[in-house]
Amino acid sequence: MSYALITGASKGIGKAIAEELAAKKIGLLLVARSGDLLSALANELTAKHGIQVDYLAADLGKAGAVEQILRWINEKHYPVYILVNNAGYGLSGPFTAYNAAEHREMMEVNMMAPVTLCSALLPRLKEQPQAYILNIASSAAYQAVPGLSVYAASKAFVLNFSRGLRYELRNTRVSVTAVSPGSTDTGFAHRANVGPKALKTAEKVNMTPEAVARLAVHAMFARKTELITGVINKLGAFFAWLLPKKLVEKASAGIYDLD
Repeated sequence: MSYALITGASKGIGKAIAEELAAKKIGLLLVARSGDLLSALANELTAKHGIQVDYLAADLGKAGAVEQILRWINEKHYPVYILVNNAGYGLSGPFTAYNAAEHREMMEVNMMAPVTLCSALLPRLKEQPQAYILNIASSAAYQAVPGLSVYAASKAFVLNFSRGLRYELRNTRVSVTAVSPGSTDTGFAHRANVGPKALKTAEKVNMTPEAVARLAVHAMFARKTELITGVINKLGAFFAWLLPKKLVEKASAGIYDLD
């Protein structure tokens, strides 16, 4: 059996993607910070779908976490044919509200972990009859977002890295897909310390993790280059491209009370 490796798999979009793939009888390797949540999910998916599921508690923001994942895969000889780089989080508010170490840790999770995992696992993925990389970016990747400046920049990195890597792999059996969700009903807002105004705005366009996961998995297996989930988010990306950048940035700043 070949496996799908999913980071940030204990809740939110990552958990929903795990459930989507489990329903397709795909073996799962689940990674997240919470061992208790992973254990419960692994037991649930094994019982419900009769698949093999293993998990590893690891914090991708900490030094050595990716190496820990790779050792785990090597020691257990798990063949991986799907890599889902889902783990990520944001920090909301003025750039100066956080110190350099806090920004660096977020960048490690959002940017360096996907790059390192892609680099380490690509030789194995190329050996598979078909293989897939699914990178979760964000609708914030399409513009600068005052109040989420580093997060938006990190997701722009994920989006452009995914598109570039996909082109490089165009003559191989490995497909790369970037999916950009907008506001989703997960724990993102709480961890990011999003304010009341931004929360109220998000509530109007929230998608469920399950809806996002269905679209993401479908896009991955369809070997699509890029997907923005939700009509409102697609329109947002279009207008961010069409309108003057200063106008778009002023509107974003207003949502995060920075205007």
